[in-house]
Amino acid sequence: MTDAAPIIDASGIDKFYESFQALFDISLQVMDGEFVALVGPSGCGKTSLLKILAGFEQPTKGKLEIQGKSVVGLPPSQRPTRMVFQKLALFPHKSVRDNIAFPLKLAKVDMAEQDARIAEMMDLMHLPESYASRYPAQLSGGEQQRVALARSMISRPSVLLLDEPLSALDVKLKKVLQTEIKHLHRTIGTSFVHVTHDLEEAMMLADRICVMRKGRILQNGSPSDIYYRPADAFVAGFIGETNLIPVQIDGAAFANPVLKCAAPMLEEAQFSPSHAGSTGLLMIRPELITMHIKDAKPGNDTCIMTGQVEEFFIKGASIQYRITVDGVREPMIVDVLGTAIPPADVAQRVWLSFARSDLYLLGEY
Repeated sequence: MTDAAPIIDASGIDKFYESFQALFDISLQVMDGEFVALVGPSGCGKTSLLKILAGFEQPTKGKLEIQGKSVVGLPPSQRPTRMVFQKLALFPHKSVRDNIAFPLKLAKVDMAEQDARIAEMMDLMHLPESYASRYPAQLSGGEQQRVALARSMISRPSVLLLDEPLSALDVKLKKVLQTEIKHLHRTIGTSFVHVTHDLEEAMMLADRICVMRKGRILQNGSPSDIYYRPADAFVAGFIGETNLIPVQIDGAAFANPVLKCAAPMLEEAQFSPSHAGSTGLLMIRPELITMHIKDAKPGNDTCIMTGQVEEFFIKGASIQYRITVDGVREPMIVDVLGTAIPPADVAQRVWLSFARSDLYLLGEY
């Protein structure tokens, strides 16, 4: 991030649908060339916010500037933005070439310029020249998605808005398109705002993630900050699987009857702003835990818990264990490196160790 002016500057945005308030005092800045993902549970307001940025909805209250100019009240056609919808809305009776060229025809761009830009976008989206004469029904889902992206980018918008465009694709094809979207963003330098339910997708693609809930932005930060330093227990549980250990807090010291630490102390940076009072939840991500088959002892920076294997799931590259630990509400989740023979079986007693420095203290729900 730099001191440059944001390309999108939204502040104090409220949105009512009759008596229902969908957005509360939303403020969001997007910098030139930045990739921002909006995530949150269904009904949290992320698509409403995206439609306000695009001009398909107007805010009930608040300021919205794009490239330093107010766009409140302006229709989508008068904004330097383009939107790719979940339902691609390609024209079934138009060829690939005509679908991609549609925005240029509306703008009355001359044919030579149209030809050059169509060729450029088809090459960028890995669409063979022979596809230009095909129709959407003759394309696979992934190819249709590429056509929709090419059409949205051909008029060279300053901001591309994506409303879950990959959600209907199978897992393998989605991975391919995610890679191409990341490459497209790096290549053209346009600002992207992407709504997605796929949290792994948000982590992979975005420079910054905004987590929303009930019409509000709970946290706005880098993928690493959101994942390892969540604002509260909701964000911690929503962005990936995690473990939350209830503890008593006395100053910088923490205590739990089943959590053994040689030095049960936290640094200032390990306290979430959401924490207050004499109790809290220690967060530790599953991949930061080591599982031992034999007795383990706490070290200077190592904490130990012991429990019993409740279940395990082979995920290929990793094996996920769920360990029942007395005094912890939910089974502890542990991810270990995948092996041909799982290291522990159901009902087996195991020890869990993790670095004290990897802990992060959150407030209780």
